[in-house]
Amino acid sequence: MSLYKKNKQKSRPLIASFVIIGGFIILLLSLGLSTLYGAAKVDLPTIWKSLIQYNPNETAHQIIRNLRIPRGLAAALIGAALAVSGAIMQGMTRNALASPSIMGVTAGASFMIAVAMAITPQVSSFSMMIWAFAGAGLGAGIVFGVGSISKSGLTPVKLALAGTAVTSMLSALSSGIAIHFNIAKDMSFWYAGGVASVQWTHVQLLAPIVLIGLVVALLLSKSITVLNLGDDVSKGLGQQTFVLKVTATIVVLFLTGAAVAVAGTIGFIGLVIPHITRFLVGVNYQWIIPAAAILGALLLVLADTASRMINPPFETPVGTMTALVGVPIFLYLARREGRGI
Repeated sequence: MSLYKKNKQKSRPLIASFVIIGGFIILLLSLGLSTLYGAAKVDLPTIWKSLIQYNPNETAHQIIRNLRIPRGLAAALIGAALAVSGAIMQGMTRNALASPSIMGVTAGASFMIAVAMAITPQVSSFSMMIWAFAGAGLGAGIVFGVGSISKSGLTPVKLALAGTAVTSMLSALSSGIAIHFNIAKDMSFWYAGGVASVQWTHVQLLAPIVLIGLVVALLLSKSITVLNLGDDVSKGLGQQTFVLKVTATIVVLFLTGAAVAVAGTIGFIGLVIPHITRFLVGVNYQWIIPAAAILGALLLVLADTASRMINPPFETPVGTMTALVGVPIFLYLARREGRGI
């Protein structure tokens, strides 16, 4: 029996409430730590003064208000977006290995960003998101198309293998475009992943998309819980499974596309967090979606803070930090799911 099936315990409302409320409080504290620590040393009184009596002539105030606060907020939004995307994908496909980074969604978004940079070097942040949305859909479409070729249909490991192959192909094409058009230096940011260069403009573009996506995901959560029981059960209860899957897929593409457009490729949050969330709160997606959003935001904020503290004043790519957590769990899940090939 797969880990995904073993985790299908009953919903735990009390624990779920504790996870959401407690996680939110810890997230706020983590955002405080993210604002406090970095290459430039600041203290709590300086942070407080920059919030209530901002002085644009003070270098410390500029660092806090224009660099660290938007960076922390962006990390929280992106972590929430990726975690909820992974939860939706796993719920729709009933596949323990489904996630934006493994199913070709993030690689597709990065590929189209490379195309956009090659065609229009001065592409705006908004246009970058449009290209990323299109690329996310392209990557996901290719993966599911390739995975469906097999006569026995999609299995978790076959889908993961298709995702790995398509991700490698799109990454190679992105590298080729970057070298040919001499944009390798610009593209290196997207490969490493991170929020170091995030500004308020990015947060203003990112926040509405992520918040709307999370609200729609919450509205779909009850239906995804039923869909997770199987298409036959879902149809038997009167659900329009096709419409539900299309809507949920659009939510995933928007959330992931927006995240990749701002932060580049950050893997494994969409894989790890949904599993942790299901283990804690059960299988009711009305609890999974908000809990995954909080835990995903918390993980990326902590990973970004840790990336600044490992080798100061230099920064470790935040994608490396999330991979250190995600790769062992992915290998464990692939081993367990491999029995179903």
